[in-house]
Amino acid sequence: MDLTIVIVSFKSGDILHRCIKSIDKRYPILVIENSIDNKLKLELEEKYQNVNCILPKDNLGYGGGNNLGLSRVKTNYALILNPDVILKKDSIVNFFKSVNKNPEFGIIAPVSLKEKYTNFNHDKDINVKEVENVKGFAMFFNMKNLEKSNFFDENFFLYLEEMDLCKRVRLMNIKIFIDPFIKVEHFGGTSHESKINKPMELSRNWHWMWSTFYFEKKHNGYLNALIKIFPKFFSSLFKFIFYLIIFNKDKSDIYKHRLLGIINSVLLKKSWYRPSLK
Repeated sequence: MDLTIVIVSFKSGDILHRCIKSIDKRYPILVIENSIDNKLKLELEEKYQNVNCILPKDNLGYGGGNNLGLSRVKTNYALILNPDVILKKDSIVNFFKSVNKNPEFGIIAPVSLKEKYTNFNHDKDINVKEVENVKGFAMFFNMKNLEKSNFFDENFFLYLEEMDLCKRVRLMNIKIFIDPFIKVEHFGGTSHESKINKPMELSRNWHWMWSTFYFEKKHNGYLNALIKIFPKFFSSLFKFIFYLIIFNKDKSDIYKHRLLGIINSVLLKKSWYRPSLK
């Protein structure tokens, strides 16, 4: 019972309900709703007795939203979940089995049923695998061991926050594991309502480029970040012009946003872009 679930959502609709229903009702759930939807807050808290929905003042993104939730956690462990994740009946039980075997861990991650993990002997492998980083759709945190990390870098709005956290955690000599016996369903790219697909796609492309440069600059310096981002800049520029010429607005908009993400990051501007839902 020493666990709190933290879910950061943004207009996730039925997807969020599906995620919550997969979680044992005994565990408290903190939902950080970045769309600041008071109607949804009332709906969730009325429907689920174990849910507390927190509405931030602004859209905080993945890292900032999770940090807000983690600041409210009183238990020794927290489970970060994306809304497009469904837990299996034994997922949480298996997390705690893994904790008992590896009490000094920092982060334990499950495996997604949709992904193949070739590094495990799937028949009789009883050991977790120590890794350098894990994907952010489901992360089991040892709150005491991660406290000094300050959790996520809020300069990221979207993408690579978990990679950055894992890198910093390993520098603190704290171990990160994947446990092949903890399984969840992760649907990927479906954490919001389908009607806002286009603005969310533009936002994702902007932030993927911004975060790629920022991550490299943070860990390897500005020059190395420039070297890494230049091929992506010229590729995006070429594709933007190409799709503009053939009047494919959807594609040209995507590569325009990629270019803008790169330009803003190179100019050291903050990750300011937010999806327009008007």
